[in-house]
Amino acid sequence: MRTVTGLFDTYDDARRAVSDLEAAGIPPDDISIVSHRAIDGDSETYVAEGLGAGAGLGALAGGTGGLLAGLGLMAIPGIGPVVAAGWLVATAAGTAAGAVAGGAAGGVIGALIKSGLSEEDANVYVEGVRRGGTMVVAKVSEMDVAVAEDILDNAQRVDVVARGTAYRDAGWSRFDDASPPYTAAEIDEERRRWRVGR
Repeated sequence: MRTVTGLFDTYDDARRAVSDLEAAGIPPDDISIVSHRAIDGDSETYVAEGLGAGAGLGALAGGTGGLLAGLGLMAIPGIGPVVAAGWLVATAAGTAAGAVAGGAAGGVIGALIKSGLSEEDANVYVEGVRRGGTMVVAKVSEMDVAVAEDILDNAQRVDVVARGTAYRDAGWSRFDDASPPYTAAEIDEERRRWRVGR
Protein backbone atom coordinates (compact mmCIF):
# COMPACT_ATOMS: atom_id res chain seq x y z
CA MET A 1 0.00 0.00 0.00
CA ARG A 2 1.08 3.57 -0.69
CA THR A 3 -0.14 6.77 0.92
CA VAL A 4 -1.37 9.77 -1.08
CA THR A 5 -1.97 13.04 0.71
CA GLY A 6 -3.62 16.32 -0.16
CA LEU A 7 -4.01 19.65 1.59
CA PHE A 8 -7.01 21.72 0.53
CA ASP A 9 -7.82 25.35 1.19
CA THR A 10 -11.55 24.65 1.29
CA TYR A 11 -13.50 21.89 2.95
CA ASP A 12 -15.68 21.58 -0.16
CA ASP A 13 -12.63 20.71 -2.30
CA ALA A 14 -11.53 18.09 0.27
CA ARG A 15 -15.05 16.67 0.52
CA ARG A 16 -15.14 16.33 -3.27
CA ALA A 17 -11.77 14.54 -3.18
CA VAL A 18 -13.06 12.08 -0.56
CA SER A 19 -16.25 11.42 -2.54
CA ASP A 20 -14.28 10.92 -5.76
CA LEU A 21 -11.80 8.57 -4.04
CA GLU A 22 -14.71 6.49 -2.74
CA ALA A 23 -16.35 6.52 -6.19
CA ALA A 24 -13.05 5.25 -7.67
CA GLY A 25 -13.24 2.23 -5.38
CA ILE A 26 -10.97 3.31 -2.53
CA PRO A 27 -12.58 1.88 0.63
CA PRO A 28 -13.70 4.50 3.19
CA ASP A 29 -11.62 2.63 5.80
CA ASP A 30 -8.49 3.57 3.80
CA ILE A 31 -9.29 7.30 3.65
CA SER A 32 -8.86 9.92 6.37
CA ILE A 33 -9.88 13.55 6.60
CA VAL A 34 -8.83 16.18 9.14
CA SER A 35 -10.39 19.63 8.82
CA HIS A 36 -10.17 22.73 10.91
CA ARG A 37 -13.54 23.21 12.58
CA ALA A 38 -14.01 26.38 10.53
CA ILE A 39 -15.55 24.45 7.66
CA ASP A 40 -16.91 27.51 5.86
CA GLY A 41 -14.66 30.46 6.60
CA ASP A 42 -16.42 32.77 4.15
CA SER A 43 -19.66 32.75 6.10
CA GLU A 44 -17.97 32.02 9.44
CA THR A 45 -20.14 28.94 9.94
CA TYR A 46 -18.60 26.67 12.55
CA VAL A 47 -19.39 23.18 13.74
CA ALA A 48 -21.45 23.53 16.91
CA GLU A 49 -19.41 22.87 20.05
CA GLY A 50 -21.96 20.47 21.49
CA LEU A 51 -22.13 18.03 18.59
CA GLY A 52 -20.56 14.62 19.05
CA ALA A 53 -19.20 12.09 16.61
CA GLY A 54 -21.33 10.22 14.14
CA ALA A 55 -23.73 10.63 11.29
CA GLY A 56 -25.25 13.85 12.66
CA LEU A 57 -21.94 15.66 12.37
CA GLY A 58 -21.25 14.00 9.04
CA ALA A 59 -24.56 15.24 7.70
CA LEU A 60 -23.84 18.74 9.00
CA ALA A 61 -20.47 18.70 7.28
CA GLY A 62 -22.02 17.60 4.00
CA GLY A 63 -21.43 13.86 4.09
CA THR A 64 -24.09 11.54 2.82
CA GLY A 65 -22.38 8.26 3.63
CA GLY A 66 -19.03 6.55 3.64
CA LEU A 67 -16.18 8.23 5.46
CA LEU A 68 -17.88 11.63 5.72
CA ALA A 69 -20.79 10.16 7.67
CA GLY A 70 -18.38 9.27 10.49
CA LEU A 71 -16.87 12.70 11.11
CA GLY A 72 -16.27 13.51 14.76
CA LEU A 73 -14.98 16.46 16.74
CA MET A 74 -11.60 16.36 18.50
CA ALA A 75 -9.09 18.92 19.75
CA ILE A 76 -5.47 19.16 18.62
CA PRO A 77 -3.04 21.35 20.59
CA GLY A 78 -2.03 24.39 18.54
CA ILE A 79 -4.94 23.90 16.14
CA GLY A 80 -7.99 23.70 18.36
CA PRO A 81 -11.14 21.79 17.41
CA VAL A 82 -11.07 19.80 14.19
CA VAL A 83 -13.54 17.51 12.49
CA ALA A 84 -11.88 14.25 11.56
CA ALA A 85 -12.48 10.67 10.51
CA GLY A 86 -10.52 7.68 9.34
CA TRP A 87 -7.48 5.54 10.03
CA LEU A 88 -5.10 8.50 10.43
CA VAL A 89 -7.11 9.73 13.42
CA ALA A 90 -6.93 6.33 15.12
CA THR A 91 -3.20 6.06 14.38
CA ALA A 92 -2.59 9.60 15.65
CA ALA A 93 -4.51 8.90 18.85
CA GLY A 94 -2.40 5.79 19.47
CA THR A 95 0.82 7.67 18.74
CA ALA A 96 -0.22 10.55 20.99
CA ALA A 97 -1.15 8.19 23.82
CA GLY A 98 2.44 6.91 23.89
CA ALA A 99 4.00 10.37 23.67
CA VAL A 100 5.20 12.32 26.68
CA ALA A 101 4.64 15.67 25.00
CA GLY A 102 3.01 16.95 21.83
CA GLY A 103 -0.35 15.28 22.34
CA ALA A 104 -2.57 14.79 19.31
CA ALA A 105 -0.55 17.20 17.15
CA GLY A 106 2.56 15.08 17.63
CA GLY A 107 0.38 12.07 16.98
CA VAL A 108 -0.86 13.45 13.65
CA ILE A 109 2.65 14.43 12.55
CA GLY A 110 3.97 11.06 13.72
CA ALA A 111 1.18 9.21 11.88
CA LEU A 112 1.93 11.13 8.68
CA ILE A 113 5.65 10.34 8.96
CA LYS A 114 4.85 6.69 9.67
CA SER A 115 2.68 6.65 6.53
CA GLY A 116 5.61 7.79 4.39
CA LEU A 117 5.68 11.60 4.43
CA SER A 118 8.86 13.46 5.28
CA GLU A 119 8.91 15.27 8.62
CA GLU A 120 9.12 18.58 6.73
CA ASP A 121 6.00 17.84 4.65
CA ALA A 122 4.12 16.46 7.67
CA ASN A 123 4.70 19.76 9.49
CA VAL A 124 3.42 21.73 6.49
CA TYR A 125 0.25 19.62 6.27
CA VAL A 126 -0.55 20.05 9.97
CA GLU A 127 0.25 23.77 9.82
CA GLY A 128 -2.10 23.99 6.82
CA VAL A 129 -4.90 22.51 8.93
CA ARG A 130 -4.02 24.96 11.73
CA ARG A 131 -4.52 27.80 9.25
CA GLY A 132 -7.98 26.59 8.25
CA GLY A 133 -7.24 23.93 5.66
CA THR A 134 -8.36 20.34 5.29
CA MET A 135 -6.11 17.32 4.83
CA VAL A 136 -7.10 14.13 3.01
CA VAL A 137 -4.90 11.04 3.33
CA ALA A 138 -5.59 7.76 1.54
CA LYS A 139 -3.90 4.36 1.59
CA VAL A 140 -4.07 2.93 -1.92
CA SER A 141 -2.65 -0.02 -3.83
CA GLU A 142 0.25 0.61 -6.22
CA MET A 143 -2.12 0.31 -9.18
CA ASP A 144 -4.42 3.01 -7.73
CA VAL A 145 -1.72 5.61 -6.96
CA ALA A 146 -1.99 7.49 -10.26
CA VAL A 147 -5.81 7.57 -10.10
CA ALA A 148 -5.78 8.81 -6.50
CA GLU A 149 -3.16 11.48 -7.27
CA ASP A 150 -5.27 12.69 -10.23
CA ILE A 151 -8.36 12.87 -8.03
CA LEU A 152 -6.55 14.99 -5.43
CA ASP A 153 -5.12 17.27 -8.12
CA ASN A 154 -8.51 17.70 -9.81
CA ALA A 155 -10.02 18.66 -6.45
CA GLN A 156 -7.61 21.63 -6.17
CA ARG A 157 -4.92 20.07 -3.97
CA VAL A 158 -2.40 22.62 -2.64
CA ASP A 159 1.21 22.42 -3.87
CA VAL A 160 2.61 21.57 -0.43
CA VAL A 161 6.22 22.37 -1.40
CA ALA A 162 5.27 25.87 -2.57
CA ARG A 163 3.02 26.36 0.47
CA GLY A 164 5.82 25.29 2.84
CA THR A 165 8.19 27.73 1.12
CA ALA A 166 5.63 30.53 1.51
CA TYR A 167 5.19 29.71 5.19
CA ARG A 168 8.97 29.69 5.76
CA ASP A 169 9.42 32.95 3.82
CA ALA A 170 7.00 34.53 6.31
CA GLY A 171 9.06 33.33 9.29
CA TRP A 172 7.48 29.94 10.05
CA SER A 173 9.81 26.98 10.61
CA ARG A 174 7.63 24.07 11.78
CA PHE A 175 4.29 23.35 13.38
CA ASP A 176 4.35 24.34 17.06
CA ASP A 177 1.60 22.83 19.18
CA ALA A 178 2.27 25.48 21.85
CA SER A 179 1.19 28.24 19.45
CA PRO A 180 -2.29 29.64 19.93
CA PRO A 181 -4.91 28.34 17.48
CA TYR A 182 -5.85 30.68 14.66
CA THR A 183 -8.91 32.84 15.24
CA ALA A 184 -11.83 32.85 12.81
CA ALA A 185 -10.64 36.21 11.43
CA GLU A 186 -7.10 34.90 10.92
CA ILE A 187 -8.42 31.82 9.14
CA ASP A 188 -10.61 33.94 6.84
CA GLU A 189 -7.59 36.13 6.04
CA GLU A 190 -5.46 33.06 5.34
CA ARG A 191 -8.10 31.61 3.03
CA ARG A 192 -8.44 34.89 1.14
CA ARG A 193 -4.65 34.97 0.64
CA TRP A 194 -4.61 31.58 -1.06
CA ARG A 195 -7.83 32.11 -3.02
CA VAL A 196 -6.11 34.74 -5.20
CA GLY A 197 -5.37 33.24 -8.60
CA ARG A 198 -7.68 30.25 -8.17
